[in-house]
Amino acid sequence: METAVHIQKQAELKRAIANLSRRQRRSEWVIRLVGVSLILALWEAFGRQINPLLFAPPSRIVAAAVQVVGSGELWKYLSISLKVFLIGTGLGAISGVVLGILMARIRVLDLTLEPFVIALYSTPMVALMPLVVIWLGFGDQAKAAVIYLFAIFPILLNTYQGVKSVDPKLLEVAKSFRSPEWALWGDVILPSSLPFLVAGLRLALGRALVGMVVADLYTAVSGIGYLIVRYAQSIQIDRMLVPVITLSLLGVILVQGLRWLEVRVAPWQHSSHD
Repeated sequence: METAVHIQKQAELKRAIANLSRRQRRSEWVIRLVGVSLILALWEAFGRQINPLLFAPPSRIVAAAVQVVGSGELWKYLSISLKVFLIGTGLGAISGVVLGILMARIRVLDLTLEPFVIALYSTPMVALMPLVVIWLGFGDQAKAAVIYLFAIFPILLNTYQGVKSVDPKLLEVAKSFRSPEWALWGDVILPSSLPFLVAGLRLALGRALVGMVVADLYTAVSGIGYLIVRYAQSIQIDRMLVPVITLSLLGVILVQGLRWLEVRVAPWQHSSHD
């Protein structure tokens, strides 16, 4: 009898927690929608009071977006940038994770590469643009290299810190069971450092988007960066803000996608918070 009552109470508690979680998510979405609506309303009100050659309200941007998207111009230039963005960010993510793990686990490699990593991370990437152009020219290879340089260091440093932050007790327990090094990586190190890795990917995505635009401007007259400059030079502010807002939305989608992936891959990181 007591067991049945206990099971019933547990079920009721789970339902109460699920209902509370749903209400909390709804309230969060309401707050976000109200905040965005308020900002757009203020933007619209003040934008209408400013010279249209200097600024554009959301209504004009939406009208310009319909024209730019409908003509296929936005996708034409965005697709060029996205191709090298995926290549540069993908290579940066892979090499950043691998180097971060190796540096954190191999002392000699850490001591050897740490000064170079810090020096390169502290160097403004724009200062390296002339060197990249001299080495790789003005094509897609140079653009991918620029995005790679923007993306690799946040992933590398966060992965390194995540591996270094693994609880030594977990490693001792695994080693006491004679777990080999490769098993330590898969069973202890990577799961424990996954939040750091995802945080590094979020930072890298933002920097890679910046690198994508910079690469468009410095290495070739093409891509979304060129479209922004072309509209700015012709003082079409409403059309110029269309690719800018597109890049912002792309960043939001990518970051939210990473959060969704983190919940699916590492649900234990959110269970205590929930």
